[in-house]
Amino acid sequence: MTASFLFLLSRRAALGGLLALGLAASAAAAFPDKPVTLVVPFPAGGATDAMARFTATRLSKELGQPVVVDNRGGAGGAIAAEVALAAPKDGYTLFFTTTGTMAINPFIYRKLKYNPLTDFEPIGNVASASNVLVVHPSVKANTVAELIALAKANPGKLTYASAGIGASSHLSGALFESMTGTQMLHVPYKGSAPALSDFLAGRVDMMFDTASTHAPYVKAGKIRALAVTSPRKSPAFPGVPSIAEAGVPGYDVSIWFGVAAPAGVPKSAIDRLSAALEKAWQASDIKAALAEVGADPQYLGPAEYKRFIAAEHQKWGRIVKAAGAEGQD
Repeated sequence: MTASFLFLLSRRAALGGLLALGLAASAAAAFPDKPVTLVVPFPAGGATDAMARFTATRLSKELGQPVVVDNRGGAGGAIAAEVALAAPKDGYTLFFTTTGTMAINPFIYRKLKYNPLTDFEPIGNVASASNVLVVHPSVKANTVAELIALAKANPGKLTYASAGIGASSHLSGALFESMTGTQMLHVPYKGSAPALSDFLAGRVDMMFDTASTHAPYVKAGKIRALAVTSPRKSPAFPGVPSIAEAGVPGYDVSIWFGVAAPAGVPKSAIDRLSAALEKAWQASDIKAALAEVGADPQYLGPAEYKRFIAAEHQKWGRIVKAAGAEGQD
């Protein structure tokens, strides 16, 4: 075999390698070249859906491709998580993450079929929101301090409704009881709508529920807002104190939303998606736009969001245990 022949072989191999690298780089640069699906863990019309659609619109603008919302409600968001995980690991199917799906469900459901810490690759956290402590006008309390005094004087008699066992509206109340030394009666419903209906009718005394949902009823004078559950004031209730400010130091139930991909999606796709999300959240109008859906911007990149989810996982595990809500089927 002559030296010139060997030279030609090596040259062809080098050109082939460069071509392969070029094709790979081109494919990465072209992503996405078709619509992306964002699987949302709750039905259309709720606070999570509103936040997901807002995120999809902003992300679509940066990606140059439609981001299609696919609502898959049920089992506290577990069904949607399973749908996202069953899709091809190509970056075209994403999961809209929430406090419940990533930090609460593992402690609530014995038969959960996914692990939020290992089965998903975080892309970014986008916003935080708050629940609000609201009471029916029949409840003789206008402040958190008065409510605590009333509850202590009537142990087990005051009732609070929730969207179901393990929902943030349940755990917000359970944490409140634990931190204030009060005893109230939890009344779980199958969703926020029936809980709200009975609350407005005066069949239950109070709720710890999504701030944006209750704002219209507070403004109409049908219920009273005593405090929000996050450490900071909510854009939905700028004049209402936090529970921590109102006399329960350290109380914090913040609801957060983000985007993740199934583990195994190529890093190039994760990088493209996270860069687009970060750029979208740098828009000058983002804070005002999110305020319209009752949320605050809270952008975290992939690495920081992964650490945040792990910390929230531990925090909510303690809260679920204290609430006695572990191990539901």
